[in-house]
Amino acid sequence: MSTVHTPLSTDGLVQLIGVPLDLGASRRGVDMGPSAMRISSLVQQLSRLGITVQDVGNVTVPERATLSGAPDAALLAITQVCAELAQWTATAVRDGVRPIVMGGDHSIAAGSVAGTATAFAEKGQRIGLLWLDAHADINTPETSLSGNVHGMPAAHLLGLGHPPLAQLASVYPAIRPEHLVYVGLRDLDEAEREAIRALGIRAFTMRDIDERGLRSVMEEALQITTTGTAGVHVSFDLDWVDPAVAPGVGTPVQGGATRREAHLAMEIIHDSGAMLAMDLVEVNPILDHRNATAELAADLVASAFGRRIL
Repeated sequence: MSTVHTPLSTDGLVQLIGVPLDLGASRRGVDMGPSAMRISSLVQQLSRLGITVQDVGNVTVPERATLSGAPDAALLAITQVCAELAQWTATAVRDGVRPIVMGGDHSIAAGSVAGTATAFAEKGQRIGLLWLDAHADINTPETSLSGNVHGMPAAHLLGLGHPPLAQLASVYPAIRPEHLVYVGLRDLDEAEREAIRALGIRAFTMRDIDERGLRSVMEEALQITTTGTAGVHVSFDLDWVDPAVAPGVGTPVQGGATRREAHLAMEIIHDSGAMLAMDLVEVNPILDHRNATAELAADLVASAFGRRIL
C-alpha cells in the first residue's frame, strides 16, 4: 500500500521505490537497505523541504533459496526484477515525479536507469548518467572475475553483457558512453580499465578529486552528462563515501569521499537543476552501527534536493 507524506507546502513530488535485492552480490545484507532507509530521517528531511514523498513500496524480489541451481539463475532473476523496476521508474518519470530508488545491490541500476531512459526516449531525448561509486561496475558476465552481477550494471546500460538485461530500455543502448561519467573511482578490474578506455568514458578517480578538488570535478562531470541530454540520472553507491564515515555498505573500499565532500557533491547536483532520478544503493545494515550509514544517506539526499546550510 502506498503512503503519502504531505508537507504544509509542496514544491515537488518524490517517489520512493524499494528494491530489496542482494542477488547480485556475494555478501548478504543489502536487501535490508530499503528498510534501513525507511526508518531513517529521509522522509522527514524531504518533507521539511516542502517536498511530497510518496512511498510506493517494494518491487517483488524472489528469495535466494527459491532459485534453481542453474549457473545463471541469479542473473535471470535480476533481469526479471530490473524489468519490473524499469516499468515503475518510467511511470514515475512520465508522471513528472522524481524517483529515489532504494537498493539493494547496484545491479538494480540496470532497471532504474533503463526506466528513466525509456520515459525520456518517448520525448525524443537522451539522458546522462552520473555514477558515484568506488567501482566502475562495467564488467560483463564474460569479463567478471567474481560473477557478481552488481559489478555489471553500467555495462548493461551501455548495451553490453547479458542481452535481456542490456535491452530493458525502449532505446538502445540506454546510455551512450559520451553521456556517462564516473566520479570517485578507486577499485577497478583490469577488464574495466580497458572498457573505460575503449569506450572513451570520462572517469574521475579519487586522485582527480585530490588534485583538482571536488567542485572542479563535479562541475565538469555535470557539464558532460547534461550536454545533449534532458538531464541526469544520479546512481549513488554509498561505498563512494569512505568507510570511516559510511561503514554499512556492501563493498567498502578505503580512501573514499569525506562526509563534507559527499555533501558538496549533492549540493552541486542540486544547484545544477539537472537531476531526473536517483539510485541509492548498497546500504548494508548488518555492517552498520545504529543505522548510521542510512542516516548519512538521508542527509545526503536532503542536500541533493535542496537543503542548505544557510
